[in-house]
Amino acid sequence: MFTTRLISGIILVLLAIALVGSGGGILFVSVAAISMIGLFELYRVLEIQKKGPGLLGYGAAVIYYGLLWFECKDYVIMLAIAFLMTLMALYVLTFPKYKTEEIASAFFGFFYVVVMLSYLYQVRVMTDGIYLVWLVFLSSWGCDTSAYCFGMLLGKHKLAPVLSPKKSVEGAVGGVGGAALLGFIFAVFFGSYMREFSNPRLACTVACAIGAVISQIGDLAASAIKRNHGIKDYGKLIPGHGGILDRFDSMLFTAPAIYFALVFLAG
Repeated sequence: MFTTRLISGIILVLLAIALVGSGGGILFVSVAAISMIGLFELYRVLEIQKKGPGLLGYGAAVIYYGLLWFECKDYVIMLAIAFLMTLMALYVLTFPKYKTEEIASAFFGFFYVVVMLSYLYQVRVMTDGIYLVWLVFLSSWGCDTSAYCFGMLLGKHKLAPVLSPKKSVEGAVGGVGGAALLGFIFAVFFGSYMREFSNPRLACTVACAIGAVISQIGDLAASAIKRNHGIKDYGKLIPGHGGILDRFDSMLFTAPAIYFALVFLAG
């Protein structure tokens, strides 16, 4: 199991380097595909993957990425409202075929998976995005690794004893510190190439720290959904890791956190 997980992890890292480094249409299509698979995994857990609300969710995801590609982000709110109205129309016109929870789950899944993960691409297309996008990975995966190490060495106080007994407060703090340090080191090497920040070292450090805090919430949120529905993994697509959402759970939160932190820090 460990060997399988290690090999899969290495392959994922290499794919991330290739896709994120390439950017453009290749990264856009990849993020869109990952979002659709992740949305299907979530809808399957919520048991709406083949029902009307779920099908509308897939359609909304396709339209959303179309708006993103053609740089029509001003219409995203309109899409969200139209999607909700369409879901409610389905709800009332077919009543009592669908439950309120199914309608809410379809709307939630669209934002939780599709919109939030899209910020990985949106960070990449920012000015200096070729460098800044790596902060998403540093704050997410760096936080995971640092939190694990600090938790093993110093962990005494449980962070979420019912939801995740192995996670500790010390590990969480170490994860944030480790991610912030990685952001600082990254800026030491690449900060001179960034044009949007007067102090790239400060910006990258703060952004990674914020992303690390949010990433741990994302990790716990994904675990909570699985616990509520009595499953271990979202899928089996990635050997040794589970499904897309099992591997990208924290990144769903980290990507938009990094994006908005950078927008604020650049301003």
